[in-house]
Amino acid sequence: MKKKSIGTISRRGFIKLAGITCGYAVLGLNVAKEATAATLEFIGIRQASVYNADKNLYKIRKSQDNPMIKKLYSTKDGFLKEGPCSHKSHDLLHTHFVDRSARLAALKEKGVELSL
Repeated sequence: MKKKSIGTISRRGFIKLAGITCGYAVLGLNVAKEATAATLEFIGIRQASVYNADKNLYKIRKSQDNPMIKKLYSTKDGFLKEGPCSHKSHDLLHTHFVDRSARLAALKEKGVELSL
C-alpha cells in the first residue's frame, strides 16, 4: 500500500477545491458566502425536522423501555429469565453467517438465472 505524504491531495479533494474556487471566481465572495450559509441553514432545518419526527412518531424509543422486552427477560415468568447475555438468548436471538457462495456458483454454472 502506498503511503500518502502530508502535501498530497486526493482526487475528490481536488474536485471540491476546484469547485469552490470556480464558485468564488464566478459568483464573487459575497454570493458564495450567502449560498453556503443558506445551504447550512437548510441542513440544520432538515436535521431538526428528522429528529422531531423521530421523537414524536415513536412512543417507545429504546428497546430496554419496551414492556414486551421487559416481560421477556423478567426473572419471575419471562421466557429468557437468565438474562440478556445468556446462552439461551444468544442461541435464539443472534444470527449466524453461512457461506452459500459455492452453491450459488454451482447453480449459475447449470444456467439457472437468479434475480436478487
